[in-house]
Parts: sequence; C-alpha cells; structure tokens
Amino acid sequence: MNKIGKFYITTTLPYVNADPHIGFALEVVQADIIARHHKFLGEEVVFNTGTDEHGLKIYRKALEEGKETQKYADENAAKFGKLKKSLNLDFTNFIRTTDPHHMAAAQEFWRRCENSGDIYKKNYRVKYCVGCELEKTDSELADGKCPIHPNLELELIDEENYFFRFSKYQKPLLELYEKYPDFVVPAHRLTEIRNFVASGLQDFSVSRLKSKMPWGVPVPGDDMQIMYVWFDALTNYISTLGWPEDDKKFGDFWGTKEKPNALQIAGKDNLRQQSAMWQAMLLSAGLPPSRQIIIHGFITSDGQKMSKSLGNVVNPFEIVEKYGTDALRFFLAHNMSPFEDSDFFWDRFKEAYNANLANGIGNLAARVMKLAEDNLEKAVRPEAAELPPEYREAMGKFEFNRATGYILARARAMDQKINEKEPFRLVKTDPEAGKKIIAELAEELYFIARLLEPFMPDTGAKIKKAVLANKKSAILFPRFS
Repeated sequence: MNKIGKFYITTTLPYVNADPHIGFALEVVQADIIARHHKFLGEEVVFNTGTDEHGLKIYRKALEEGKETQKYADENAAKFGKLKKSLNLDFTNFIRTTDPHHMAAAQEFWRRCENSGDIYKKNYRVKYCVGCELEKTDSELADGKCPIHPNLELELIDEENYFFRFSKYQKPLLELYEKYPDFVVPAHRLTEIRNFVASGLQDFSVSRLKSKMPWGVPVPGDDMQIMYVWFDALTNYISTLGWPEDDKKFGDFWGTKEKPNALQIAGKDNLRQQSAMWQAMLLSAGLPPSRQIIIHGFITSDGQKMSKSLGNVVNPFEIVEKYGTDALRFFLAHNMSPFEDSDFFWDRFKEAYNANLANGIGNLAARVMKLAEDNLEKAVRPEAAELPPEYREAMGKFEFNRATGYILARARAMDQKINEKEPFRLVKTDPEAGKKIIAELAEELYFIARLLEPFMPDTGAKIKKAVLANKKSAILFPRFS
C-alpha cells in the first residue's frame, strides 16, 4: 500500500470547542497503534494529528465565554495536546489550523483550485448545521433536524459565497474508487460513498461573509470573504508535510499520482468529507489523492452517539487516572469494534480490565517471572522472531480486536502450559527439564510483550525489561473489585 520505507497516517482534526472525549481517543489511539506497528516494520513514519480551530461554532463559543477567539483556541488546543502524554501517543506532527504556515498553504491550495476553474461565486440559500459545519438537504434530515445533532436548530444561510465545482468530479472519483478497491475500509463504506457520488454531486460553498463570521483563513484576493472551515481544515493533511515548499517530503510521504501513499483515519460522520470532497479538492489542485481511508464507528452510550453537544461524553482522562493509559488503549483496541458502533459502560470496562489484564496478561507475567527469577541462573536472550501470519494479517486489515484476541489466546496457552507441565514442581525433581520449560515460558512472554507494544507500549516495555533482567516486575494491573 505504501512506498517502501515511508509511511504516513493522519487523524481528522477535532474542533476545539469542547474538551477531548473518548470518541476522538478511539481514533487517535487506533492511528497510534498503526503508526507504532509500521515503525516496528522498519519504516520511517509521519503520524499527524492536531486541532481544527476555525469555523462558526468555535467563534460563537469564544463569544459565549467572553474570550478573544485566538486565546480561546490556544487554551483548548493545549487540552488536546495533553492527550500525547495521557494516551502515550507517538505522533510526530501536531498541527493547528491557526498556524501561519497552514493558513498560507490553505490559501495556495485555494489558488490552485481557482486556477483549475473550480471556484466561482454565486448567491445561495441553504439549511446549515453548525454542529456538523455542513449544509443539509431535506433528505438528510430526520423530523426537520440533523440526525447527528438533533439538539441543535438548523440555520438558514442566505448570502453570496464562493463555491467549489464538486459536480465536475463525479467521474474522476468513481474512477478512483474503481482503481483502488480498498480505497475506503470497511468495504460497505466504500459502497456507501460510491453510491453517493454516483447519484450526482452538488457544488458546495467554500466561503462565508467576513461580516457575519470573521474567524478563519481570508480568501485570497477578496477581503470580504473567509474560507469555509472544511476547505481550510482539510488542507492540514498536506500542509503538515511542508507543502507547498517541501516537494521531497510531500512526495515521500503523501506519495505521487502514480503511487499515492497517504493513510487517513476518520469517523463515519466524516465519510463524505474525507473520501469525496477532499479527494475532489486534491484532484482540482493537481495533487495526488489519498491512498486509503479507514472509517471507524462511534462510541455510543445506551445506543446514542457520544457528542459534546448532547452532553453524554466519557472523559478519557478520567479513565486513565483510575485504570492507567495502557488499560484504556487495550480496551479501545480489543473491546471496541474497529469499524462499527460500540457501546461504552463503566461496568463493562472494569469487567474487561479484570479478565484480560489483571487476571490475564498481568497475572501471567507475574507467574512466569517469579518462576524465572527463582529458578534460572541467568536471563534468557530471546532471538528476533517473525511476526505470526495471523497477527500480521489482522494488523494489515486494521482488525485490532482480532490482533489482540490472538495475543490473549497465546497468553491463555501459556497459562495452560504452566498448569499442565507444572514446572514449579518439575524443577524440584528434574531441574534440567523444569528450567527448560521455564526458559521457554520466559521467551514466549517476551514475544507476547513484543506483540503487545503497539497496543500497550509501557506494558510491553516493562515485560521485556523484566525478562531481560530475569526479575519479577511490579504488579502491572491491580485488580479492581
């Protein structure tokens, strides 16, 4: 899928109008797992995330709190920056859409689309959801409201704006999807976007009147207009690579028209923006398309999407404070579907934590390393081993629950081996045979730790360190009653 030696992945950029929640934590942890896996494969990785700081909802939120908009954005962007430590993220780039370089890149991107004849001006009247920052047709509404933000009233926009000639790119987009059958995963999301594009595309607005919404990137050559937030924000995926100045870095990581390289990850509410709107914009600007887009589901609460506007969000910092970073990362990977909606309950989290970590990985590591410390004269030195085909395939398909399930199965097999072989008894009657089994267990534990590292970096490192030192580590996962 990617050029040998180079790998690029980006999340979407969350709005800074509220605190981080577990829905975005799912996305950024999934991206981090992928990035860490590719680093292990020996590739140079650029992992991009950041914050989307323009748009109507942020402007209004700053007004509501009586703050200067940039100051409001600065304060809230810092909260998302804290996710790096709290979730142990290994991202290389953290871009903010208020960065001067990004704003200049967005303006250059506009000029290229304009030079292609794809930006024009007209009067229009449309229903608009501030929560989505998107126009809504009647067919997209449920009882006259946005189904994603039913608590928000739709607004009517009636003004003269610039438009992007989206309708021009129906055929090129369908050709793109045909060329890359795995362009969007899972497959039913590709079918969904293909059907949307095949039904006909409507040009969309790419600006707002500055007099009504002054917070954003100025439209080149028109002081009366501000770029529409989606047009501005999507450009971050390439501005973070130094585009348009750094052609080499852009080509190495984003790819070329002949060999696109970029992997994106987004929620299902971003399907249209990422896999159709953004791709059309890239084609208009004469740039390579993305190579693949992963679409994940929502984390729900009692079947409802968690959202800041609905007030039913779960704070990832709260989970980390009680259970630890690796526990949350493993739960998001193993217990949440990689592609479909999944419900979050505190009781379910505690049950999974105790079963898989406290009584599972943690207990196994303690058992094996106690045996090793008590009975082996020196630490084992495990040889580098190839990743198992089942694990590699699951990671390649972004099926994190299947990869972690494979790890847990190997851990259970180790427990079974201990129970059946009883090396703690055998070492007393046949020391050589008993020590051989214990050494095998220590080597297998080291290998399991390696498989765990993309999911639980600290836990994997602690287990590997214990094996190489031949010392029992501290309790990894205390049990919660």
